[in-house]
Amino acid sequence: MATGNMKDIKRRIKSVSSTRQITKAMELVASSKLRKAKQRSENGRLFFETQYALLSEIASVKKDFSTIFTEAREVKNKLFIVIAGDRGLAGGFNSNILKAAAAAHSGDPVKPKIIAIGRKAVDYFDKHGYEVVAKYPYFAEKAKTAHCMDIAQIAVDLFAVGEVDEVQLFYTAFVSPLVQTPECAKLLPVANIGEGTGEDLGLINYDPSPEAVFDRVLPKFLMSMISCAVVESFASEQGARRTAMESATDNADEMIANLSLSYNRARQEKITNEITEIVSGANALS
Repeated sequence: MATGNMKDIKRRIKSVSSTRQITKAMELVASSKLRKAKQRSENGRLFFETQYALLSEIASVKKDFSTIFTEAREVKNKLFIVIAGDRGLAGGFNSNILKAAAAAHSGDPVKPKIIAIGRKAVDYFDKHGYEVVAKYPYFAEKAKTAHCMDIAQIAVDLFAVGEVDEVQLFYTAFVSPLVQTPECAKLLPVANIGEGTGEDLGLINYDPSPEAVFDRVLPKFLMSMISCAVVESFASEQGARRTAMESATDNADEMIANLSLSYNRARQEKITNEITEIVSGANALS
């Protein structure tokens, strides 16, 4: 009986040890990717801030500054750009951002159009009957500027022709390796981009007009926002996965310790039983 129990415990120890090797390896990989993603995020933030400063400068040239991309309109149709991960085993990373996107239109009569970034986002919105106008699985880790520009251009084109009246971006902000928060940013129409001082200092001439230049630069601004959000989300995914795998590794260590204790107890019980049988047999012969 004890022998059979020992074999079962030994088998479980081997199984948990194998799982621990996998979770530890995934933890190390996530840590490595996280460091690189944080560096990419810092590099991209400078470009975004420069674009924002440029748009603010253009919009501040005249008090009556207005373009199709800054005018508020009645919101009947929305476009959501949702960034999720490509893989699981990252705690609540994917479910949190997908729930946030679903909750953002819970009271709307019409489901929003979707640009899905990440395999988990593609699978979710396909499964739940959304109109997915563009899909970008396996995108975040090696996202290129040209790809982000394509996404921004799709959003700009849909807004310009009136197919959508509002564009929102859903991503996960990286706070720390232990904390990641789902965020929503309204991309279009652009609000609070400039105060409009009305002062023409004569330093810069916009040809043919500030509005035309603004409309031309806007897609690049949106591209930089999307690019930063993709990098932030990827860093958040790696942080969440590292935390989840670290927790799984710790749990495996605890299970191995408990199983080893049970194995040693069973082994000691077996030895004790064998000694008892030997002693009993010797007493019977004397």
